[in-house]
Amino acid sequence: MSSPPTARLRSICLALPEAAEKEAWGDPTFRVRDKIFAMEKRGDGRISLWCKAPPGSQAILVGADPENFFVPPYVGHKGWIGVRLDRKPDWAEIATLIRRSYCLTAPKKLVALLPDEASK
Repeated sequence: MSSPPTARLRSICLALPEAAEKEAWGDPTFRVRDKIFAMEKRGDGRISLWCKAPPGSQAILVGADPENFFVPPYVGHKGWIGVRLDRKPDWAEIATLIRRSYCLTAPKKLVALLPDEASK
Protein backbone atom coordinates (compact mmCIF):
# COMPACT_ATOMS: atom_id res chain seq x y z
CA MET A 1 0.00 0.00 0.00
CA SER A 2 1.33 3.45 -0.87
CA SER A 3 1.74 6.35 1.51
CA PRO A 4 -0.69 9.30 1.41
CA PRO A 5 1.75 11.61 -0.46
CA THR A 6 2.45 8.89 -3.03
CA ALA A 7 -1.26 8.26 -3.53
CA ARG A 8 -1.94 11.99 -4.03
CA LEU A 9 0.96 12.35 -6.49
CA ARG A 10 -0.18 9.27 -8.37
CA SER A 11 -3.72 10.65 -8.64
CA ILE A 12 -2.51 14.01 -9.99
CA CYS A 13 0.12 12.64 -12.36
CA LEU A 14 -1.80 9.72 -13.83
CA ALA A 15 -4.76 11.97 -14.69
CA LEU A 16 -2.59 13.59 -17.39
CA PRO A 17 -2.73 12.25 -20.98
CA GLU A 18 -0.54 9.17 -21.52
CA ALA A 19 1.14 9.57 -18.12
CA ALA A 20 2.63 6.40 -16.68
CA GLU A 21 4.32 5.41 -13.44
CA LYS A 22 7.63 3.56 -13.38
CA GLU A 23 9.87 2.82 -10.42
CA ALA A 24 13.42 4.11 -10.75
CA TRP A 25 16.14 4.43 -8.12
CA GLY A 26 13.71 2.87 -5.62
CA ASP A 27 11.13 5.65 -5.97
CA PRO A 28 8.07 6.23 -8.18
CA THR A 29 8.64 8.35 -11.27
CA PHE A 30 5.93 9.72 -13.52
CA ARG A 31 6.56 9.85 -17.24
CA VAL A 32 5.04 10.78 -20.53
CA ARG A 33 6.36 8.76 -23.45
CA ASP A 34 9.16 7.55 -21.18
CA LYS A 35 10.35 11.07 -20.28
CA ILE A 36 10.22 11.88 -16.56
CA PHE A 37 8.15 14.91 -15.59
CA ALA A 38 7.82 14.23 -11.84
CA MET A 39 9.26 11.92 -9.20
CA GLU A 40 8.78 11.29 -5.53
CA LYS A 41 12.00 11.05 -3.53
CA ARG A 42 12.39 9.62 -0.04
CA GLY A 43 16.03 10.27 0.67
CA ASP A 44 17.89 12.54 3.07
CA GLY A 45 15.22 12.29 5.77
CA ARG A 46 12.43 13.94 3.81
CA ILE A 47 9.66 13.05 1.39
CA SER A 48 9.61 15.31 -1.62
CA LEU A 49 8.45 15.86 -5.17
CA TRP A 50 10.98 16.74 -7.84
CA CYS A 51 9.65 18.21 -11.08
CA LYS A 52 10.69 20.34 -14.04
CA ALA A 53 10.02 24.05 -13.73
CA PRO A 54 9.87 26.88 -16.25
CA PRO A 55 13.01 29.04 -16.52
CA GLY A 56 13.40 31.30 -13.49
CA SER A 57 10.78 29.51 -11.38
CA GLN A 58 13.29 27.57 -9.30
CA ALA A 59 14.99 30.70 -7.95
CA ILE A 60 11.66 32.41 -7.27
CA LEU A 61 10.14 29.47 -5.38
CA VAL A 62 13.25 28.62 -3.36
CA GLY A 63 13.81 32.29 -2.56
CA ALA A 64 10.21 32.84 -1.46
CA ASP A 65 9.81 29.67 0.64
CA PRO A 66 13.09 27.84 1.35
CA GLU A 67 11.42 25.73 4.05
CA ASN A 68 9.25 23.97 1.47
CA PHE A 69 11.13 24.39 -1.83
CA PHE A 70 14.71 23.42 -2.61
CA VAL A 71 17.13 22.78 -5.45
CA PRO A 72 17.27 18.98 -5.83
CA PRO A 73 20.57 17.20 -6.44
CA TYR A 74 21.33 15.75 -9.89
CA VAL A 75 18.58 17.69 -11.73
CA GLY A 76 18.57 21.04 -9.94
CA HIS A 77 21.14 22.47 -12.34
CA LYS A 78 18.58 21.89 -15.11
CA GLY A 79 15.99 24.04 -13.34
CA TRP A 80 14.07 21.30 -11.56
CA ILE A 81 12.41 22.16 -8.25
CA GLY A 82 12.09 20.09 -5.09
CA VAL A 83 8.95 20.41 -2.95
CA ARG A 84 8.67 19.05 0.59
CA LEU A 85 5.74 16.66 1.00
CA ASP A 86 6.44 15.68 4.60
CA ARG A 87 5.05 18.94 5.94
CA LYS A 88 1.65 20.42 5.11
CA PRO A 89 1.85 20.60 1.32
CA ASP A 90 -0.40 22.88 -0.71
CA TRP A 91 -1.82 20.23 -3.03
CA ALA A 92 -3.38 22.78 -5.39
CA GLU A 93 0.04 24.37 -5.87
CA ILE A 94 1.65 20.95 -6.28
CA ALA A 95 -0.92 20.03 -8.94
CA THR A 96 -0.07 23.25 -10.79
CA LEU A 97 3.67 22.52 -10.60
CA ILE A 98 3.13 18.97 -11.88
CA ARG A 99 0.96 20.20 -14.75
CA ARG A 100 3.61 22.77 -15.75
CA SER A 101 6.28 20.09 -15.63
CA TYR A 102 4.13 17.83 -17.78
CA CYS A 103 3.64 20.64 -20.31
CA LEU A 104 7.41 21.16 -20.48
CA THR A 105 7.95 17.45 -21.13
CA ALA A 106 5.02 16.13 -23.17
CA PRO A 107 4.65 16.42 -26.94
CA LYS A 108 2.54 19.41 -28.03
CA LYS A 109 -0.25 17.13 -29.25
CA LEU A 110 -0.68 15.71 -25.75
CA VAL A 111 -0.43 19.13 -24.10
CA ALA A 112 -3.23 20.31 -26.41
CA LEU A 113 -5.50 17.63 -24.89
CA LEU A 114 -5.43 19.43 -21.53
CA PRO A 115 -8.60 21.53 -21.08
CA ASP A 116 -6.89 24.90 -20.45
CA GLU A 117 -4.20 24.32 -23.08
CA ALA A 118 -6.50 23.49 -26.00
CA SER A 119 -7.50 27.15 -26.42
CA LYS A 120 -3.89 28.41 -26.62
